[in-house]
Amino acid sequence: MEQSCHRNAKRFYGFAEVYDQNRPAMPQKACDLILSYLDAPPRHIVDLGSGTGLSAAAWQSTGASVIGVEPSGDMLAVARKRAGERLTFLQAYADRTGLADGFADAVVCSQSFHWMAPAATLLEVNRILRPGGVFAAVDCDWPPVMDWQVEKAYETLHCRVRQLEQELPDIKKSFTRWAKEEHLRHIRESGYFRYAREIVFDSEEPCDARRLIGLSQSQGGLQALLKSHPEAVEEVCGQFAETVRRVYGDRRFLVRFCYRMRIGVK
Repeated sequence: MEQSCHRNAKRFYGFAEVYDQNRPAMPQKACDLILSYLDAPPRHIVDLGSGTGLSAAAWQSTGASVIGVEPSGDMLAVARKRAGERLTFLQAYADRTGLADGFADAVVCSQSFHWMAPAATLLEVNRILRPGGVFAAVDCDWPPVMDWQVEKAYETLHCRVRQLEQELPDIKKSFTRWAKEEHLRHIRESGYFRYAREIVFDSEEPCDARRLIGLSQSQGGLQALLKSHPEAVEEVCGQFAETVRRVYGDRRFLVRFCYRMRIGVK
Protein backbone atom coordinates (compact mmCIF):
# COMPACT_ATOMS: atom_id res chain seq x y z
CA MET A 1 0.00 0.00 0.00
CA GLU A 2 1.27 3.46 -0.88
CA GLN A 3 2.48 5.38 2.18
CA SER A 4 0.48 8.53 2.91
CA CYS A 5 3.55 10.76 2.64
CA HIS A 6 4.60 9.19 -0.69
CA ARG A 7 1.35 10.12 -2.40
CA ASN A 8 2.17 13.77 -1.65
CA ALA A 9 4.56 13.70 -4.63
CA LYS A 10 1.54 13.58 -6.95
CA ARG A 11 0.41 16.91 -5.51
CA PHE A 12 3.36 18.59 -7.22
CA TYR A 13 2.69 17.45 -10.76
CA GLY A 14 1.86 19.83 -13.59
CA PHE A 15 3.12 23.20 -12.36
CA ALA A 16 6.88 22.87 -12.05
CA GLU A 17 7.57 25.90 -14.26
CA VAL A 18 5.17 28.07 -12.25
CA TYR A 19 6.85 26.89 -9.07
CA ASP A 20 10.36 27.51 -10.38
CA GLN A 21 9.67 30.98 -11.74
CA ASN A 22 7.90 32.37 -8.68
CA ARG A 23 9.05 30.68 -5.47
CA PRO A 24 11.66 32.43 -3.31
CA ALA A 25 15.23 31.26 -3.66
CA MET A 26 17.02 29.74 -0.68
CA PRO A 27 18.36 32.82 1.20
CA GLN A 28 22.12 33.05 1.57
CA LYS A 29 21.48 33.82 5.24
CA ALA A 30 20.00 30.34 5.71
CA CYS A 31 23.07 28.73 4.15
CA ASP A 32 25.42 30.83 6.30
CA LEU A 33 23.55 29.94 9.50
CA ILE A 34 23.63 26.22 8.77
CA LEU A 35 27.33 26.37 7.92
CA SER A 36 28.04 28.16 11.21
CA TYR A 37 26.84 25.07 13.12
CA LEU A 38 29.16 22.69 11.27
CA ASP A 39 32.50 21.75 12.80
CA ALA A 40 34.28 21.67 9.42
CA PRO A 41 33.66 22.86 5.83
CA PRO A 42 31.06 20.60 4.20
CA ARG A 43 31.95 18.09 1.51
CA HIS A 44 28.46 16.72 0.86
CA ILE A 45 25.10 18.45 1.30
CA VAL A 46 21.78 16.69 0.75
CA ASP A 47 18.63 18.66 -0.06
CA LEU A 48 15.53 16.57 0.68
CA GLY A 49 12.38 17.45 -1.25
CA SER A 50 14.46 19.63 -3.52
CA GLY A 51 11.67 20.45 -5.97
CA THR A 52 12.95 22.33 -9.00
CA GLY A 53 16.39 22.79 -7.44
CA LEU A 54 15.99 26.35 -6.16
CA SER A 55 17.33 25.47 -2.71
CA ALA A 56 19.95 22.95 -3.85
CA ALA A 57 21.48 25.47 -6.25
CA ALA A 58 22.00 27.95 -3.41
CA TRP A 59 24.73 25.70 -1.94
CA GLN A 60 27.00 25.68 -4.98
CA SER A 61 29.10 28.57 -3.71
CA THR A 62 30.25 26.45 -0.74
CA GLY A 63 32.35 24.18 -2.96
CA ALA A 64 30.58 21.10 -1.57
CA SER A 65 28.90 18.49 -3.71
CA VAL A 66 25.13 18.89 -3.48
CA ILE A 67 22.55 16.18 -4.08
CA GLY A 68 18.90 17.13 -4.45
CA VAL A 69 16.49 14.32 -3.57
CA GLU A 70 13.03 14.70 -5.10
CA PRO A 71 10.29 12.11 -5.81
CA SER A 72 8.36 14.14 -8.42
CA GLY A 73 9.58 13.50 -11.95
CA ASP A 74 7.86 16.70 -13.06
CA MET A 75 9.88 18.81 -10.62
CA LEU A 76 13.09 16.88 -11.39
CA ALA A 77 12.84 17.63 -15.10
CA VAL A 78 13.21 21.33 -14.31
CA ALA A 79 15.78 20.78 -11.56
CA ARG A 80 18.11 18.81 -13.81
CA LYS A 81 18.53 21.87 -16.03
CA ARG A 82 20.54 23.26 -13.10
CA ALA A 83 22.71 20.15 -12.72
CA GLY A 84 26.48 20.53 -12.96
CA GLU A 85 29.76 19.10 -11.74
CA ARG A 86 28.87 19.62 -8.06
CA LEU A 87 25.06 19.63 -8.31
CA THR A 88 23.13 16.44 -9.06
CA PHE A 89 19.57 15.27 -8.55
CA LEU A 90 18.21 11.92 -7.49
CA GLN A 91 14.64 10.66 -7.81
CA ALA A 92 13.81 9.15 -4.43
CA TYR A 93 11.72 9.68 -1.32
CA ALA A 94 13.11 11.43 1.73
CA ASP A 95 12.79 8.29 3.86
CA ARG A 96 14.45 6.08 1.21
CA THR A 97 17.28 8.08 -0.32
CA GLY A 98 19.59 5.15 -1.09
CA LEU A 99 22.59 7.26 -0.03
CA ALA A 100 25.43 5.76 2.02
CA ASP A 101 25.56 5.78 5.81
CA GLY A 102 27.20 8.92 7.21
CA PHE A 103 27.45 10.44 3.73
CA ALA A 104 26.18 13.97 4.43
CA ASP A 105 27.65 16.86 6.38
CA ALA A 106 24.31 18.67 6.23
CA VAL A 107 20.79 17.57 5.31
CA VAL A 108 18.34 20.34 4.47
CA CYS A 109 14.60 20.41 3.87
CA SER A 110 13.65 23.73 2.30
CA GLN A 111 9.87 24.23 2.56
CA SER A 112 9.37 20.48 2.29
CA PHE A 113 9.59 18.76 5.70
CA HIS A 114 5.85 19.21 6.33
CA TRP A 115 5.20 16.86 3.40
CA MET A 116 7.32 14.07 4.90
CA ALA A 117 6.52 11.54 7.62
CA PRO A 118 8.66 12.96 10.46
CA ALA A 119 9.69 9.72 12.19
CA ALA A 120 10.64 7.84 9.00
CA THR A 121 12.38 10.86 7.48
CA LEU A 122 14.43 11.64 10.60
CA LEU A 123 15.42 7.98 10.84
CA GLU A 124 16.84 8.26 7.31
CA VAL A 125 18.42 11.63 8.08
CA ASN A 126 20.18 10.10 11.07
CA ARG A 127 21.45 7.26 8.90
CA ILE A 128 22.94 9.42 6.15
CA LEU A 129 24.16 12.29 8.40
CA ARG A 130 27.66 12.05 9.85
CA PRO A 131 28.33 12.70 13.56
CA GLY A 132 28.60 16.47 14.03
CA GLY A 133 26.46 17.05 10.94
CA VAL A 134 23.45 19.37 10.84
CA PHE A 135 19.84 18.81 9.86
CA ALA A 136 17.79 21.91 9.01
CA ALA A 137 14.13 22.37 8.11
CA VAL A 138 13.72 25.81 6.52
CA ASP A 139 10.26 27.32 6.00
CA CYS A 140 8.95 30.75 5.08
CA ASP A 141 5.73 32.20 6.43
CA TRP A 142 2.90 32.87 3.98
CA PRO A 143 2.16 35.44 2.76
CA PRO A 144 5.35 37.50 2.46
CA VAL A 145 5.33 40.98 4.00
CA MET A 146 3.89 43.46 1.49
CA ASP A 147 0.92 45.85 1.15
CA TRP A 148 -1.71 44.95 3.75
CA GLN A 149 -4.51 44.81 1.20
CA VAL A 150 -2.63 42.21 -0.83
CA GLU A 151 -1.78 40.25 2.33
CA LYS A 152 -5.46 40.23 3.30
CA ALA A 153 -6.50 39.06 -0.17
CA TYR A 154 -3.85 36.31 -0.03
CA GLU A 155 -5.10 35.15 3.37
CA THR A 156 -8.67 35.05 2.03
CA LEU A 157 -7.51 32.87 -0.86
CA HIS A 158 -5.45 30.64 1.44
CA CYS A 159 -8.33 30.18 3.91
CA ARG A 160 -10.66 29.19 1.07
CA VAL A 161 -8.15 26.59 -0.15
CA ARG A 162 -7.77 25.11 3.35
CA GLN A 163 -11.56 24.98 3.74
CA LEU A 164 -12.03 23.16 0.45
CA GLU A 165 -9.22 20.73 1.26
CA GLN A 166 -11.30 19.53 4.19
CA GLU A 167 -14.72 19.67 2.50
CA LEU A 168 -13.95 17.88 -0.78
CA PRO A 169 -13.39 14.14 -0.17
CA ASP A 170 -11.18 13.53 -3.21
CA ILE A 171 -8.87 16.39 -2.21
CA LYS A 172 -8.82 15.52 1.49
CA LYS A 173 -7.70 11.94 0.92
CA SER A 174 -5.06 12.88 -1.68
CA PHE A 175 -2.41 14.22 0.71
CA THR A 176 -1.04 14.23 4.25
CA ARG A 177 0.49 17.37 5.74
CA TRP A 178 2.30 17.70 9.07
CA ALA A 179 2.22 20.94 11.07
CA LYS A 180 5.33 23.08 10.66
CA GLU A 181 4.92 24.20 14.27
CA GLU A 182 5.79 20.64 15.31
CA HIS A 183 9.09 20.43 13.41
CA LEU A 184 11.28 21.34 16.37
CA ARG A 185 9.48 18.91 18.66
CA HIS A 186 9.94 16.09 16.16
CA ILE A 187 13.65 16.88 15.85
CA ARG A 188 14.14 16.96 19.61
CA GLU A 189 12.06 13.91 20.39
CA SER A 190 13.75 11.78 17.72
CA GLY A 191 16.75 11.40 20.04
CA TYR A 192 19.21 11.73 17.15
CA PHE A 193 20.48 15.21 17.91
CA ARG A 194 22.67 16.62 20.69
CA TYR A 195 21.25 20.10 20.26
CA ALA A 196 18.21 21.63 18.53
CA ARG A 197 16.72 25.08 18.26
CA GLU A 198 14.65 27.44 16.10
CA ILE A 199 16.13 30.45 14.31
CA VAL A 200 14.06 33.29 12.83
CA PHE A 201 15.28 35.62 10.07
CA ASP A 202 14.04 37.40 6.95
CA SER A 203 15.07 38.02 3.37
CA GLU A 204 14.00 40.52 0.70
CA GLU A 205 13.38 39.74 -2.95
CA PRO A 206 12.31 41.89 -5.92
CA CYS A 207 8.77 41.31 -7.11
CA ASP A 208 6.02 42.54 -9.39
CA ALA A 209 2.31 41.83 -9.80
CA ARG A 210 2.90 38.95 -12.20
CA ARG A 211 5.20 37.17 -9.77
CA LEU A 212 2.85 37.68 -6.81
CA ILE A 213 -0.01 36.10 -8.73
CA GLY A 214 2.33 33.28 -9.79
CA LEU A 215 3.47 32.85 -6.20
CA SER A 216 -0.11 32.17 -5.12
CA GLN A 217 -0.45 29.65 -7.95
CA SER A 218 2.74 27.83 -6.89
CA GLN A 219 0.98 26.41 -3.83
CA GLY A 220 0.17 22.70 -4.10
CA GLY A 221 -3.21 23.05 -2.45
CA LEU A 222 -4.45 25.64 -4.94
CA GLN A 223 -3.04 23.65 -7.85
CA ALA A 224 -4.90 20.52 -6.74
CA LEU A 225 -8.14 22.49 -6.74
CA LEU A 226 -7.44 24.17 -10.08
CA LYS A 227 -7.02 20.71 -11.63
CA SER A 228 -10.11 19.03 -10.22
CA HIS A 229 -12.46 21.76 -8.93
CA PRO A 230 -11.55 25.01 -10.74
CA GLU A 231 -15.04 26.42 -10.31
CA ALA A 232 -14.60 26.33 -6.52
CA VAL A 233 -11.64 28.72 -6.54
CA GLU A 234 -12.17 30.73 -9.71
CA GLU A 235 -13.79 33.69 -7.96
CA VAL A 236 -11.34 33.98 -5.07
CA CYS A 237 -8.35 33.60 -7.41
CA GLY A 238 -9.74 36.37 -9.58
CA GLN A 239 -10.24 38.61 -6.56
CA PHE A 240 -6.66 38.09 -5.44
CA ALA A 241 -5.26 38.86 -8.90
CA GLU A 242 -7.46 41.95 -9.18
CA THR A 243 -6.25 43.25 -5.81
CA VAL A 244 -2.60 42.69 -6.74
CA ARG A 245 -2.95 44.54 -10.05
CA ARG A 246 -4.90 47.41 -8.46
CA VAL A 247 -2.37 47.94 -5.68
CA TYR A 248 0.88 47.44 -7.60
CA GLY A 249 0.06 48.07 -11.25
CA ASP A 250 3.17 47.76 -13.42
CA ARG A 251 5.75 48.79 -10.82
CA ARG A 252 8.44 46.65 -9.24
CA PHE A 253 8.84 46.47 -5.47
CA LEU A 254 10.44 44.45 -2.67
CA VAL A 255 8.69 41.79 -0.61
CA ARG A 256 10.05 40.41 2.65
CA PHE A 257 9.91 36.67 3.33
CA CYS A 258 9.99 35.73 7.02
CA TYR A 259 11.72 32.40 7.72
CA ARG A 260 11.72 29.88 10.54
CA MET A 261 14.55 27.38 10.54
CA ARG A 262 14.59 24.40 12.92
CA ILE A 263 18.00 22.77 13.24
CA GLY A 264 19.47 19.75 14.93
CA VAL A 265 23.17 19.01 15.49
CA LYS A 266 23.91 15.29 15.47
